[in-house]
Amino acid sequence: MKSISKTTATINSLDDLANALDYSLMDTLTPDPDATTDGADHNPRQVFSGHYVPVTPTPIGQPEYIAHSGAFFRELGLSDKLAQDENFTRLFSGDLSRLSPSFRKTGWATGYALSIYGTEYNQQCPFQTGNGYGDGRAVSVVEAVLGNQRWEMQLKGGGRTPYCRGGDGRAVLRSSVREFLAQEHMHALGVPTSRSLTLYVSKTDAVKRPWYSDGSRSMDPDRMVAEPVAITTRVAPSFIRVGQLELFARRARKQQPHALAELEQLVRHLIQREYPGEIPENLSLADSVLELAKAFCGRLTKLVANWVRVGYCQGNFNSDNCAAGGFTLDYGPFGFIDAFNPHYQPWTGGGQHFAFMNQPVAAGKNFGSFCSALQPLLADEPEALRQLHEIERDFDNAMQAEMEAMWAAKLGLTTFDAELFRQLEMLMMLTPVDYTRFFRALSEQSLSELSTEQPDISALKASFYNGEGYEAVALHPRYDLDHAEMDRRWALWLSQWRQAIMREAVIADEGGETARSEAEVQAQMKGVNPKYTLREWLLAPAYQAAAEGDYHQIHELQAVMNQPYEEQSEAIAERFCRQKPIEAFGAGGVSHLSCSS
Repeated sequence: MKSISKTTATINSLDDLANALDYSLMDTLTPDPDATTDGADHNPRQVFSGHYVPVTPTPIGQPEYIAHSGAFFRELGLSDKLAQDENFTRLFSGDLSRLSPSFRKTGWATGYALSIYGTEYNQQCPFQTGNGYGDGRAVSVVEAVLGNQRWEMQLKGGGRTPYCRGGDGRAVLRSSVREFLAQEHMHALGVPTSRSLTLYVSKTDAVKRPWYSDGSRSMDPDRMVAEPVAITTRVAPSFIRVGQLELFARRARKQQPHALAELEQLVRHLIQREYPGEIPENLSLADSVLELAKAFCGRLTKLVANWVRVGYCQGNFNSDNCAAGGFTLDYGPFGFIDAFNPHYQPWTGGGQHFAFMNQPVAAGKNFGSFCSALQPLLADEPEALRQLHEIERDFDNAMQAEMEAMWAAKLGLTTFDAELFRQLEMLMMLTPVDYTRFFRALSEQSLSELSTEQPDISALKASFYNGEGYEAVALHPRYDLDHAEMDRRWALWLSQWRQAIMREAVIADEGGETARSEAEVQAQMKGVNPKYTLREWLLAPAYQAAAEGDYHQIHELQAVMNQPYEEQSEAIAERFCRQKPIEAFGAGGVSHLSCSS
């Protein structure tokens, strides 16, 4: 594995990129012994062993450039002009046939197991064995050391692999636009995530997908639609998932040949790829496993607390959608919340166990699957096994601590006030409020003006969904409370919030510390409460226009959503920092969506 060193020269061509290549996964892990040598392995089949299958992606026809991440290109040291370079376009639209010898002639796809909310499943596998799960349409094509970091580049929609389970291996433009924009937006929000490199669409290829008719109120798609094929390249230090570890652990428990050794190989590779600065190389296997569990616990709890902080719901948080590096992966049926609702779930097939405020519990289930997958490596180490169980049991406490710290930060406090938050959560549901706009408005409240007995709540009310027309929308069960009573309750809460901040200032003074000024409190709150989030009703017009060849709205969203904490212009705020339109409530593909993509 190539040592990490900072790339200084700008990469202007694929020849320049070739100097940074280092295919550590293919070189150090085990390929499927039943795989073809040329990567022509595009039909569904069972894969019984090995860490990956060499497979060539299937190029899309006549690829056309839509967008690239300029910010990420700069981080990697790539020239912007590369995004529309013919050879670069060919590579990242799936054609590996004309690359220099430094590039591998095949990509690779990996297998994994499936656990949903901590329960192991095999029945979704077409063979009913669990040996058919894996990257059905995701093909990695490059691994390189760029910008002092190792990166794997993976084509989403790169064609069929042995894991495709009968699907066509393609991603449509709609889902590709969503993923491309969401990844960079999440990075700008400060949430750990895979990154977006490029987005290309085919000028000739289309596939049919179930989707919603215009104006549909159906929960599930009600028609088949021909949609353009696209490929977005997502990038991460690795794409190792909790489900991958589970796959080899299940095989090891069945005492399949080489499975335990392959599990150990994968764990060591994961540590090298994702935790090189956190876990020393000279540790024993048992100590490495324990350090890995601790590190992943820390990353996963912070990740999910960040999701809730910015109003993000993953929708489908199975173990195979949970990156072992502790970042956001697989932007399928995700959504950013509009009206606050603990049970918000954008995916019609997801169930309440993956709803917005249930995500911390779902994370705990995935962490349990992760720890279970590590257990076979500690079978002969009873003390280490006991410590692993202890780390697993402590996850809920660690998750709770992260959530409390996050809520305190959103409220401008240094310590969590449980009662203040309980009252706020109840009020947000009773009213209800736009989650993003409310916390941003709270960040702008003048503390000095809250000293009156009846604080002015007009700025907060601008985020309420109880204005003209909205009361006809069934956002939540209605309670028999008139507006005057709700205004009184909000004013009381605002006064209590102000008192909590002032109380912390007094404590700081008594402790000899410098109390935070009003400007400092507001700046801290604005740093954790974004002004802009990527709502689905903003995304839908962008991908609809793109299907007609108009990419302007994609570029516009990209610019706005990559600066989510900035005020930006008044014109931008009027368009992108507003409440969900009334007509979007209950609309198929906007208020809710299926997993089809």
